[in-house]
Amino acid sequence: MGLFNIFGKEKKETLDQGLSKTKESVFSKLTRAIAGKSKVDEEVLDNLEEVLITSDVGVETTLRIIERIEKRVAQDKYVNTTELNGILKDEIASLLGENNSDTPIDFDAVLPHSPYVIMVVGVNGVGKTTTIGKLAHQFTKAGKKVYLGAADTFRAAAVDQLIIWGERAGVPVIRQKMGADPASVAYDTIASAKANNADVVIIDTAGRLHNKINLMNELTKIKNVMQKIVPDAPHEVLLVLDGSTGQNAFEQAKQFTKATDVTALAITKLDGTAKGGVVIGISDQFKIPVKYIGLGEGIDHLQVFDKDKFVETLFE
Repeated sequence: MGLFNIFGKEKKETLDQGLSKTKESVFSKLTRAIAGKSKVDEEVLDNLEEVLITSDVGVETTLRIIERIEKRVAQDKYVNTTELNGILKDEIASLLGENNSDTPIDFDAVLPHSPYVIMVVGVNGVGKTTTIGKLAHQFTKAGKKVYLGAADTFRAAAVDQLIIWGERAGVPVIRQKMGADPASVAYDTIASAKANNADVVIIDTAGRLHNKINLMNELTKIKNVMQKIVPDAPHEVLLVLDGSTGQNAFEQAKQFTKATDVTALAITKLDGTAKGGVVIGISDQFKIPVKYIGLGEGIDHLQVFDKDKFVETLFE
């Protein structure tokens, strides 16, 4: 059984609580959209389109969902509004399924590489360092030996924060002096991890977007240096996005996917926002699997993303 068995009562309650603001917002809008209607017609679909867009699902993804529902309505000839919630749930789950593995990540599983190297990217303030600390904690709980690399050498706060999280998770943090070459920190981290037979290496990186060329060059340099020790590193490039920023998160995803080969997403701060629909839109638009969602500040409040449970919780 995986560490994050969100089918269990405790995790299910956390998911319910974490998505409560989004759920409440979507349902209140959905109720207004079908008020006084007995069947799904063009007006209901127009209203539903507005519901999804204002829930931060995004225009393109919303249009795809509406198109799918229109096909269902045309095929079934008559669909009443009480069925709309179920259809909406099915179509969104199907959409998410195209970009997310059917099997959620299992921290207990044997890793495909040793050490398994994760490079974490994202702008400052999205919860990047916090996510790294929580990931380290989960891997450690699963019996994995973890090393962290403080390669965001341009912000003292980032290094200090990573050290605090390293202490909380009980894992070593490799760092250098402020302003040091981030690639050098990454090299030292992987060298130390390999020498000490670590299972997982997580590298923090600087979150600057003011110059995409510099960002791209820096991340490429870090990758190249990693590969001198572990030829196929990094095995995962995890982009952390703040779900509470809604459409801003789309723009950040766009910039980072241009700057580097992002392979997975972590969407944080969903517990304090009604913008949880952004998970659906970002997964659909960028065709990158959402691996983790953040539902609180606690060290155990980073959950493995299960698309079926996410949709079920949102629309039940």
